[in-house]
Formats: sequence, C-alpha cells, structure tokens
Amino acid sequence: MAFEISSPAFKSGEAIPSDFSCDGRDISPALTWTDPPAGTQSFALIMDDPDAPMGTWVHWVLYNIPASTHDLKEGTPPIPQLSDGSLQGKTSSGSNGYHGPCPPSGTHRYFFKLYALDTMLSLSTNPDKEELLGAMEGHILANAELMGTFSH
Repeated sequence: MAFEISSPAFKSGEAIPSDFSCDGRDISPALTWTDPPAGTQSFALIMDDPDAPMGTWVHWVLYNIPASTHDLKEGTPPIPQLSDGSLQGKTSSGSNGYHGPCPPSGTHRYFFKLYALDTMLSLSTNPDKEELLGAMEGHILANAELMGTFSH
C-alpha cells in the first residue's frame, strides 16, 4: 500500500481555503496520512512554495513527529516543541510553526511533503529546511506529498 498524505480541508491540486492563509486565520490545515513502512521511527514535514519570486519559500518545518502519530490537527500551535515532543524548525520568515500561503501575486503551489524516517533526529535548536534535509539523508523510508494552490 502506498504511503499517502491528505487533508480534509482540500484535495491535492485544489485551492487551499483562505482560513489557512494570511487572508484568513493563518492556521495550519488538518493533515492525515496512511500507515508508514515498517521500521518508521518518526515523521518530518516540510511545507514550501517553489513559485515564490525570491526562490522556494519555506512555510513550515516540523520533525520528530512520533511514529504512532497519523495526523496533525487543524491549528497546530506555532511553538518550538509540541506536547507530543514534535519539534518545529525555522521557516523562511525566521519563525517557528506554520505560516500559511500569502503570495505577492498570481497563483502559487504549496507542497506538504511528509517523510517517514527510520530514526529520531538530533538537530541544533530551530533548524531550517536545509538542515532538516541534511539530517534526513539516508534515513527516509518513504515520502508522500500533498499539493494545494492559493491566490489572493
């Protein structure tokens, strides 16, 4: 069975509702995923926008999500460590937690990339996407992707 990520808020390829953007409450959408491969010890999630004018803009970095977790509730708090031990890294805006779509113009694509890892990661405090990708190298058992679009 394929490892998949989805959201009850929008289907892959569809528009992300404005509630989850800077036009709305700017809260994270609920996400859910299927059973990961055997040996999964943790998950990591990266949300980014490759259509940003200055290069890919990172909207969310979340890692060490426990292997027993199969979803994220709507409105994940923008704090460094969640109650289940998950850690949130640094976005392109330099802060922790989810920052929703807010394109300067046009329609942008937003990718929620979920990784099933064979380990818990040891990283410096507040890592960015590049640090997380480096730490995950050689530990990715599977990955899944959900893409939504947004325009003002």
